[in-house]
Amino acid sequence: MKTNSLEWSPDAICLSPEISDLTALASDLYQRTCRTDFNEPGFCLANLGAVLDSHTFRRMMVNLKGEMTAIHEREAGRTLHYLSLGRFDQQVSTKPHLDSGPDECFLMLGYEPSEVASVLEISDYSRCAFEMGLTPQEFLTKHNPMFQSGYEKLRPYTTRLPYFSEANYQIVCINNSVVPFSIEKPVWQGTLHTATVIDPDESKRRVINSTMIASVPLGAKAVISISEEHEFVETTLVRRRDYNAVQKDDDGKQ
Repeated sequence: MKTNSLEWSPDAICLSPEISDLTALASDLYQRTCRTDFNEPGFCLANLGAVLDSHTFRRMMVNLKGEMTAIHEREAGRTLHYLSLGRFDQQVSTKPHLDSGPDECFLMLGYEPSEVASVLEISDYSRCAFEMGLTPQEFLTKHNPMFQSGYEKLRPYTTRLPYFSEANYQIVCINNSVVPFSIEKPVWQGTLHTATVIDPDESKRRVINSTMIASVPLGAKAVISISEEHEFVETTLVRRRDYNAVQKDDDGKQ
């Protein structure tokens, strides 16, 4: 198990894939994101370039989830289900956090080109907890990273995503799990994520196509329907939030 280095090389966490080969890209994303130990980062960025449109981009996200589902069924004997799909103009900075979800889940976030600059950081709180002799949940309870003292403990385990480019379409996968490490029963090891929006601007958009995907037993009932997946791909609506995180009216801009 990787325990001697907290640094990840750019090649380990940033991909510039051939978008015509979604099977290979899905394999790379799955390996890096859906880790059950600390030999992989638990997150990954794929830069898909600028020669796309929003609908094609979102369709690729759905197709990648399908490819990753096939991998998960082969390797884990479980399947992947969507828990949520949405499009947001997110211009509110955050502190290190998990999105609310089940014990084993990950986020697939699709960032569209934007004039609003931001910085993304991932904190390996599961590894930090493991090396402190705590479960991930115990770490969050005792050392809440929303407060400075908890954040300081995570600082050596935090990676700023290199090569994040507002000019391109990008997918960021983030392991969002909260399960203790186990050799006997391998389970996903989660991370926390942080976004810093440099200069929010209500006249511009920072569109994130946000999906949460969970590991569930084979045969489990789907939460999200095929028609909802189709709506996610085809909609032009973007949910907007003001700087106090209050819901604003949807608009039709892409």
